[in-house]
Amino acid sequence: MENKCVWNKYSAAQLKELESFTKEYIDFISDCKTERECVEKIVNDIEKEGYVDINKAVKAGKKLKAGDKVYSVKMNKSIIMMNVGTDKLEDGVNILGAHIDSPRLDVKANPMYEDSGLAYLDTHYYGGIKKYQWVTIPLAIHGVVAKKDGTTVIINLGEEDTDPVFFISDLLIHLSQEQLEKKAAKVIEGEALDVIIGNKPIAKEEKKSSKNTKDKEDKEEKDAVKKSVLDILKKYYDIEEEDFLSAELEIVPAGRAREAGLDRSMVLGYGQDDRVCSFPSYKAMLKVKKVKRTAVCILTDKEEIGSVGATGMQSQLFENVMAELLNLCDDYSEIKLKRMLANSNMLSSDVSSAFDPSYASSFDKKNVAYLGRGLVLCKFTGSRGKSGSNDANAEYLGAIRSVFAKDDISFQLAELGKVDLGGGGTIAYMLAKYGMNVIDCGVAVLNMHAPYEATSKADIYETYRGYISFIKNM
Repeated sequence: MENKCVWNKYSAAQLKELESFTKEYIDFISDCKTERECVEKIVNDIEKEGYVDINKAVKAGKKLKAGDKVYSVKMNKSIIMMNVGTDKLEDGVNILGAHIDSPRLDVKANPMYEDSGLAYLDTHYYGGIKKYQWVTIPLAIHGVVAKKDGTTVIINLGEEDTDPVFFISDLLIHLSQEQLEKKAAKVIEGEALDVIIGNKPIAKEEKKSSKNTKDKEDKEEKDAVKKSVLDILKKYYDIEEEDFLSAELEIVPAGRAREAGLDRSMVLGYGQDDRVCSFPSYKAMLKVKKVKRTAVCILTDKEEIGSVGATGMQSQLFENVMAELLNLCDDYSEIKLKRMLANSNMLSSDVSSAFDPSYASSFDKKNVAYLGRGLVLCKFTGSRGKSGSNDANAEYLGAIRSVFAKDDISFQLAELGKVDLGGGGTIAYMLAKYGMNVIDCGVAVLNMHAPYEATSKADIYETYRGYISFIKNM
């Protein structure tokens, strides 16, 4: 069965909406390259649409009713949105669940050093990457530095035209004979992903010459570039070297996402896994004003490293927030919470691999997603024998098909790649443990986990339409 190209089905009005929506999406992934930046942007947007921090309702002892909209933020890196419907919570809710973390380089706790007149930041890569893809490209630094006095300094360097950028060096081709004989996984090692941040030594002070001052100057000369960088950080950010101990700094590709192709049909940019699903998820929540079944949108952290930690999906974060919601809407009991979770339906809003003709042998052409053919349903992920996957049941797939038919949503069913080549995971199986219906549903991506990933504008728009349909009709 062949899926048709969705571009040709849109009316002039829909094409106009498509372009407007994807323009806003390009702005989103250009401005929000970390989990914290995503959460801050989303909170600003949803509060304008009437969403209120659930903690305010809890403290006020206020009961929620149909039409109320609340949200919960965890450590500024995960957010859950809730639109209360007219149906009883015990009968289940409709959930969209995506993640807002992306592969990157994290700055280590003791990162700064100097070698041969160059100042570096030592890094540890986060998530699955091809390390050789990160050398020689312009890089930016995003994040926060928490100081001992309780203040937090926000860092965002490398995005403006007037900002400096940073980079990781690579060996010149003229001397690369030995390097090129290595396997791709070893061409660039993890410990070699250190970011160059300076070359200019700190200016010397005029001093009277003596043996003692000469010895001291020789010693200072060894770290003169590092001292110069620290001097800049002190001057502009009031940061000391010790402050790196309590910092969260992420190294990401510098610059904005762009339209791609002569026809401007695609988006090329960093972090589309999984912000290409996060953006339409929260926008769909804003689009649907009133619902029968309560609608929930989970935008979580740490998926790229196994959904661990307090802000990841394996924590009690989701269950705790659902317990608070139930308590604010009804007389809380554990059995009601369990029923609500078991009776829920979820779209695990995550990306799938798009067919790449340049690497056709890695895909099953009958069971793979194609750019421009609509949103992607992935019945199972995992690897080799479906290990570690949530395998959605036939009845739920049939129900999803019925829902999408009501709004003429174009979709394709796909797997990640050939059976024995590997695989991947999402948060789907973590929600399925409650007994609810779950299936992966998102956008096809080329260059997944590369510094710059590619998607089709039509797929982004169709996924947005599909999420709206799910919230309204499921």
